[in-house]
Amino acid sequence: MNAWANIRTVAKRELGAYLTSPLAYVFIVIFLLLCGFFTFMVGRFFERGEASLVGPFFDWHPWFYLFLVPAVGMRLWAEERRVGTMELLLTMPITAWQAIVGKFLASWLFLGLALALTFPVVLTVNYLGDPDNGVILAAYLGSWLMAGAYLAISCITSAMTRSQVVSFILSVVICLFLILAGFPPVVRMLEGWAGSWLVELVASFSIITHYDGLQRGVLDVRDVLFFVSLIAFSLFVTGVILRGHRAG
Repeated sequence: MNAWANIRTVAKRELGAYLTSPLAYVFIVIFLLLCGFFTFMVGRFFERGEASLVGPFFDWHPWFYLFLVPAVGMRLWAEERRVGTMELLLTMPITAWQAIVGKFLASWLFLGLALALTFPVVLTVNYLGDPDNGVILAAYLGSWLMAGAYLAISCITSAMTRSQVVSFILSVVICLFLILAGFPPVVRMLEGWAGSWLVELVASFSIITHYDGLQRGVLDVRDVLFFVSLIAFSLFVTGVILRGHRAG
């Protein structure tokens, strides 16, 4: 079997495990309920009088993902280690990176499915007004890339420990740091005592900084590269950790 066939096999196995688990459907329902509640109630969508999803809908995604994505990713490798199937998986005729990419893609596709199921919000805004659907599409892309970055970080923490709870907590802490690094109150605080170069350096590592442009329809290559690089680096670190376990 070639590399992509191996990746598809692992991804199919992992995606099948998601779709046969009741927890997956609980995740989807919670995500959709949160999106609906914060868009129409907290975000006051109907009172804004504006045919746009920027603000009432997409602004909340970094915070939804902060807890929901680690809940999806915490089992990726921690569960394999706990039940002792990780060693079996890594001794099969596939490489570690193929297993990592396959499991990651399956989870990322699952998150994409949950995101795609928010389409009634798009239909609603198109029914009520004349929004720029190009901006909405770019915002969806940014949201999916951000979910992938959170998930890749969860892959690292899941590979580090047998405990899903520990993996979840570590993922939340790391992702929270990546949010707060560019959060306006934190940036203003840094501006009070740090140089502009330091503020810009910290903000450059922020998910919020790179997500804001995408959710407003600005497809900056630098923002896309940030998320892709973060995903690639996190998966590389996951591979290093797993090879360390296998060697040990």
